[in-house]
Amino acid sequence: MNNFLFVAAENDALENCKAGGMGDVVRDVPRQISEHGDKVHVIVPSYSRLHKNGLFKTNLNFYLRGLRYTAELYEVKPKKEFPNIVHYVLHHPEIEAGDIAHIYHNDPQEPFYTDAIKYFIFCTAVAEAVKQGAFGDLNVVHLHDWHSSLLLFLREYHPDYKNLQDLRFVYSIHNLAIQGIRPFDGNYSSVKNWFPEVPLDYQKLMDYRYQDCINLMAVGIRFADAVHTVSPSYKDDVLLPSSPPEFIGGEGLEKDLQKADEEGRLFGILNGCNYKNINTEAKGQIYRNTVKALFGWLQQEDKKYKADFLAHTGEKIMEYVGNRPKFIASSVARLTEQKFYFFMRSPEAFVEILRKLEKVDGIFMLLGTGAPEYEELFRKLSYEHKNFIFTNGQSEKLIDSMYLESDLYFMPSLFEPCGISQMLAMRNGHPCLVHHTGGLKDTVAHMKTGFSFDGDSYDEKIKNMLEVLDQALDVFQNDQPTWKKIQAAAKRKRFTWKKSVDDYYELLYNMA
Repeated sequence: MNNFLFVAAENDALENCKAGGMGDVVRDVPRQISEHGDKVHVIVPSYSRLHKNGLFKTNLNFYLRGLRYTAELYEVKPKKEFPNIVHYVLHHPEIEAGDIAHIYHNDPQEPFYTDAIKYFIFCTAVAEAVKQGAFGDLNVVHLHDWHSSLLLFLREYHPDYKNLQDLRFVYSIHNLAIQGIRPFDGNYSSVKNWFPEVPLDYQKLMDYRYQDCINLMAVGIRFADAVHTVSPSYKDDVLLPSSPPEFIGGEGLEKDLQKADEEGRLFGILNGCNYKNINTEAKGQIYRNTVKALFGWLQQEDKKYKADFLAHTGEKIMEYVGNRPKFIASSVARLTEQKFYFFMRSPEAFVEILRKLEKVDGIFMLLGTGAPEYEELFRKLSYEHKNFIFTNGQSEKLIDSMYLESDLYFMPSLFEPCGISQMLAMRNGHPCLVHHTGGLKDTVAHMKTGFSFDGDSYDEKIKNMLEVLDQALDVFQNDQPTWKKIQAAAKRKRFTWKKSVDDYYELLYNMA
């Protein structure tokens, strides 16, 4: 039996431990490995809350900043039990919950300041746990994004953790744009402050643009035995330099990625989607679930300042309870530049989308939280447009309803490493309208399983997005046989984890 350790910042197998798609992957891949008959340990930080009902396993003692640190390892219960998967959280008082999904900190003045400290402590404690044999004899350690890549720094340079060199390390890139860049020195949240005893190889660790800083995303790419992008087309994208906003590629790390590719260490494998044991809401609950979510949020202290907006949304949705619109376009996503740059830069294009929907008695439903300026933009548009329903919060039930009952799922991502939303919508037989980029290229075929737009310039992309929406609405209204064919083709598509994880075994884990 092979023995794996997954190290990540999120794990959706646990309650309240997810901010994005990484959480889905860290939940689903171990389940597939378990079906292979192998064993998986999954560890994430406790964020001062997830350990509370856990089973204490051991204290982990290690040195940081020249001081002795003690962290606590807990085994915790997942939402669903699977054989051969054990879930852990690591508790230390300095690993606190952030303001993004109670996981990440948003430090606008000094990006990654707090998160770097958290993940320095977390990764060092994980290295100590591996050294102590807390997870048994491991074969493969699978790291996810920059939050866990410090383990590769420790493996390479830290005198106490040379034992990590005996293990195969795999590094998955979920979001290349977020790189975990921190100063080498001269700052509380710098590498030298936390690891004064480790000699630094500045050339091998530095960020090309900020040469007095370490780039932790680059550390993952440079030192892992295998590097993995979460779709084949995104792998092609990241080998080229970015030229925003027309094209988002390697984000300054294309040379490292090209080198990994030349060395045969870089692989693009599409994420899978779960087609079994799916939680589903009953059909026809979408407006009721919206109202329920709004009432829930009105009672939360941190939502009080939005009370008038929540009430305004509730009033709007009540109109549709007994009078269903003829067409629902929807989107569920974190409100960030990656997901909604097109609408932030061209709000008039979004207003044009609402006008086009209005003509077919259609509405646009958007659910999400995120960057304050994006939340403000969508709240303003919601006050101004009757057929735009913006639910500014998170609700599993409402999200399930939206995937189940939308006619068209909208995903105009500026770039998309893989994307899970389009797969979830297609699983329910709903066509998606997507930007032809990254993983969206690998999953949605224009006029076959959905609709897709592109263009050589920003203006061309916006123009094409609106034209493709016209095309989709025209098919829906005037050519139902073709619409039904696209729906059926979308529903038939299968992006299974079995296929993806078979590729992991062969290409990433070297266990063909």
